[in-house]
Amino acid sequence: MKFLCPSQALAPDSSLGFDIDGCKLLVVRRDGVAYFYLNRCPHRGIPLEWRPHRFLDSSASLIQCATHGALFLIESGECIAGPCAGQSLTALPGREDEQGLWVEL
Repeated sequence: MKFLCPSQALAPDSSLGFDIDGCKLLVVRRDGVAYFYLNRCPHRGIPLEWRPHRFLDSSASLIQCATHGALFLIESGECIAGPCAGQSLTALPGREDEQGLWVEL
């Protein structure tokens, strides 16, 4: 497991991006739960963020690809709108403990 950051660094309804050993990933917090995904759109294999750490739509309720606007459910990574509808982001095993957020690459 690789340490990402202290828990308080990931605010409620927000996202953070990381590059760990050349692997780009994102973490989103929703309803107190952290979700971990590869930072790669299934449509083109490109990074998702608008700006550093900006992965969510304006309502902070969906992950949005900056390139073509595809929308993904935070809890499952499933694409619900856009050119990759029906596909999903690649989830990564992660956990949160008293030290912070950890991910398995």
